Amino acid sequence: MVTVRKRRGSGLHTETSAPAGLKENSTQQQENQRFHFDLWFLLTLQNWILDFGRPIVMIILPLEWFPLNKPSAGDYFHMAYNVITPFLMLKLIERSPRPLPRSAVYLCIITFVMGASIHLVGDSINHRLLLSGYQLHLSVRENPIIKDLKPATLIDSFELLYYYDEHLGHLMWYIPFFIILFIYFTGCFTKAEKHKKIPISGWLLLGPSSLYYWYLVTEGQITELFLLTFLAMVVMAIHQKRKGLGLDSNGLFLFYSFSFTVLLVGLWVVYLWDDPVLRNKYPGLMYVPEPWSYYTLHIKKKH
Repeated sequence: MVTVRKRRGSGLHTETSAPAGLKENSTQQQENQRFHFDLWFLLTLQNWILDFGRPIVMIILPLEWFPLNKPSAGDYFHMAYNVITPFLMLKLIERSPRPLPRSAVYLCIITFVMGASIHLVGDSINHRLLLSGYQLHLSVRENPIIKDLKPATLIDSFELLYYYDEHLGHLMWYIPFFIILFIYFTGCFTKAEKHKKIPISGWLLLGPSSLYYWYLVTEGQITELFLLTFLAMVVMAIHQKRKGLGLDSNGLFLFYSFSFTVLLVGLWVVYLWDDPVLRNKYPGLMYVPEPWSYYTLHIKKKH
């Protein structure tokens, strides 16, 4: 009888331990559904400083500090960006309240770092060309310092450099970047009403975040990729709503950031719609001029 009682007691002990594990998992899930202000703030801050601020610091700092045959301050900013951004995005994926396809995330991170590194080299050389008189609002062959180069095959080399910098580098950089954000977005749905509100800190961060994405889309020339990602987010939100699920605070923050970015890009296009020089450089239906091309054409000339 004693043995039977011990076994029953042991069985009861085993049964009561299971709900404790479930409770722990539930607590962890609720923790992950809280607004991740620290990660969103760090991502936004380092994007503004290391990405947007990169060409600015190269213009401001004296040339004597960074000789043309050595890495510039902007190059060091880019190196830091290539390390910090994928790390923060991995931390963001770790905070997802739902399990996500880790293999796809790791593959995207590897491609992201490779593409950003290609862009680092191309952008570094492009900065040195700017100091020599290269004009961003003109094509490679139309630039005064390029069009008369001898032999003419050198022009092909500069066009290849431009392709690596502005096309291949950007695609390998931004496609995995937006795929990771979308993968994270798919895990940001909940039934709990208390998790469906953005805190005040999130609303304060929304403006700087949206404005950076505007810069990213226009300067990176990735309007189609961005709109495709945003459309996928809209479709996912509609699909999950039919299941009775809504976006949590992190999903709402990402969705609203993209929504405001669409508005800002639209206003930017309308503002420069009739610019003949930029129209010549950016032909076609998807006309979205780069901010730095606008700077060299309209602002730099005045100073």
